[in-house]
Amino acid sequence: MSDRQNAYTHGHQESVLRSHRSRTAADSAAYLLPELRPGQRLLDIGCGPGTITADLARLVGPEGRVVAVDREPQVLAEAAAHAAEQGLGNIVFETADAHRLPYADGEFDVVHAHQVLQHVADPVAVLRELRRVTAPGGVVAVRDADYAAMAWYPELPELDEWLALYRRIARANGGEPDAGRRLTAWAREAGFTELAASTATWTFATPERREWWGGTWAERTEGSATAATAVGRGFASAEDLVRIAEGWRRWAAEPDGWFAVLHGELLARKEW
Repeated sequence: MSDRQNAYTHGHQESVLRSHRSRTAADSAAYLLPELRPGQRLLDIGCGPGTITADLARLVGPEGRVVAVDREPQVLAEAAAHAAEQGLGNIVFETADAHRLPYADGEFDVVHAHQVLQHVADPVAVLRELRRVTAPGGVVAVRDADYAAMAWYPELPELDEWLALYRRIARANGGEPDAGRRLTAWAREAGFTELAASTATWTFATPERREWWGGTWAERTEGSATAATAVGRGFASAEDLVRIAEGWRRWAAEPDGWFAVLHGELLARKEW
């Protein structure tokens, strides 16, 4: 596999993980929840720090089996510690590559991937692999942001610059930042025929939510893997990143500030 396929645009710095730790099944996987029931075998791809995983594990009950995988051992250790703190004994954490999963055909009833397909060079190949390990009648649930569909107010030029820069970096890393709108097409190409598409948003419009979202992105703009790639590849200077980060902080301080993140969601059922 090439480095382009392995590049995770955001990286695993504290500013990134702090954002990921805030996620729950309710705000990030609500479209999947009606499909879950006690006793299911569930695979969580790209689990990160494991907050969504923990919620899913509770929903399939102690009799259900959850396997959570990520490529980064350090973040898996954090996820395992979180599960232990929550008293969850039905999750196994393993290092694995979504392109070549070490699991048998049809081993899982549910396969979940949150914000994963936007970062891989061949999302169709990954979906084929997720389909392979899903049991007949089971579902693959994928959810990805669509950066081009994000909207905000006020329309600060620094945020326009941030969006163009992020999309350029993501594509240079081999990913597709506008993945949300492509999920159905990718799944159909991967062999799925029973598809249920939906959308959902994260909205940041209160002072607390603006401060958190804007502050997180200001930090990520200046000090994450994204920043290193931007400067290292000549897409932006360090001074550019400081200016963009200040734009994020100005947006967060706006009393009427508003930001919406659109996500594409898809339940793809494997035929019997």
